[in-house]
Amino acid sequence: MDKVAPLVADILAFIAMPGGCTDSQFDALALRLFAHQYGANAAYRTFSQRRGATLRSVQRWSDIPAVPIDAFKAMELRSEPASPTERVFMTSGTTRGGDTRGRHFHPRLDVYDLSMQRHFAERFMRGAERLPMGILFPDEDLMPNSSLAHYLALAKSRFGSPGSRHFVDARGIDLAGLWQALEAAERTGQPYALLGASYSFVHVMDALHAQGRRFRLPPGSRLLDTGGYKGQSRELPLDAFYEALSEALGVPRSECINMYGMTELSTQFYDDGNAVVPSVKSGPHWIRSRLVDPATGRDVPPGERGILVHCDLANYNAVTTILTEDVGLAAEGGFLLLGRAEGAQAKGCSLAVEEFVRAASA
Repeated sequence: MDKVAPLVADILAFIAMPGGCTDSQFDALALRLFAHQYGANAAYRTFSQRRGATLRSVQRWSDIPAVPIDAFKAMELRSEPASPTERVFMTSGTTRGGDTRGRHFHPRLDVYDLSMQRHFAERFMRGAERLPMGILFPDEDLMPNSSLAHYLALAKSRFGSPGSRHFVDARGIDLAGLWQALEAAERTGQPYALLGASYSFVHVMDALHAQGRRFRLPPGSRLLDTGGYKGQSRELPLDAFYEALSEALGVPRSECINMYGMTELSTQFYDDGNAVVPSVKSGPHWIRSRLVDPATGRDVPPGERGILVHCDLANYNAVTTILTEDVGLAAEGGFLLLGRAEGAQAKGCSLAVEEFVRAASA
């Protein structure tokens, strides 16, 4: 019998739990996952020991050592051996410098998929079973190692009504097809959902501006952007981006949702619209976040900015707890995402990576 199967079954049940969880329930599963990963990954075990973290000393989720995100580039972080059927999601290689791409190994996708679907249904669909849906991103055939391609394909297949489709392929954006879909939504009054990379929306807005046209999508329509610009388009300040998006497509800024996620996690964060920016991001009950000084790993004082650490219980094969390079500030109900680490904070993130690599080498 697969020794990991009971653990995965319990994770799936935890994600599916109605009404969230208590602190003690979260801690219990987080510690069980820590013990599993500590035992199965020698590099992570050595790193944890150097941080003074052992199976005895780690008492709650916030005690679990956070692995710097660039460690996913430096080595294979996995608890299960490689298999021909595993899915490998890879980072773009453009956001943190260099050509090396971080890799996240998924022996199975049912945990990732349930995590995505459960939270997406609540935060984006909000009671709607299905909507006509357009995807401004390539499909999985074109980008089999993209977690975003899988996420958006899952959104379309699980929540898109018949006729939903991708509008981006190897040739670029099918603007004519997209205009037809948006015109149909205007004509029928059927709410429409358009999802994709932030930079794809910039290209759409630029094309609309060049053609001197705009749309007024029906009430109930909603947009989802994610992933930033990554050198794929001109970059816009948040306020200007959402103002232009709302003007171009006729969707209120309160219905312009941003998803914050990353290849190295299996769970996503959402806001409740971008009428005000920066918006408050929050996650489901199976992920928790804190703000730290990257050089020490200690929590920053209340009210201060810090580097975001996420403990994702859907990350059962790699590591649950990740030190990002994103600056955040605690806010009621979640956190504000304030950009990338710079200066001393960036140096602290780099030192954390060096520490992990030294521990792994040992």
